[in-house]
Amino acid sequence: MAKAPSCLGFDGRVYAVVALLPHGRLATYGQVADWIGAYGCARQVGWALRRLSLPSPIPWQRVVNAQGKISMSLSREGSDWIQRELLISEGIPVDDEGRLPLRRFLWEPDPLALREALGLDAVWPDMRE
Repeated sequence: MAKAPSCLGFDGRVYAVVALLPHGRLATYGQVADWIGAYGCARQVGWALRRLSLPSPIPWQRVVNAQGKISMSLSREGSDWIQRELLISEGIPVDDEGRLPLRRFLWEPDPLALREALGLDAVWPDMRE
């Protein structure tokens, strides 16, 4: 995948991709980083999502760590509980330790929708498949 245009900025690219996550589906921080062309930047994806004010129209709760767990955030006390409740309301079971069946609910975006969300078609229209 080509590198996403910088006009959105890192946080903007994260939010654009996370906004695509459908109800009842999950992605990992690492997947989001890969999708925006920021390979190895899973932690920075988490920081970007923590900067969202709550409540948020961006479905931040659908992004979890690669172990299939809700990540605790000391900088945002209570957000792990909020995330757990939001995921359960979407039909994703979460146990008392924040574990969930990641493989069963893992989502893969449509490449064209992903490029459109990142503005890649506007920048490089000849890259369409």
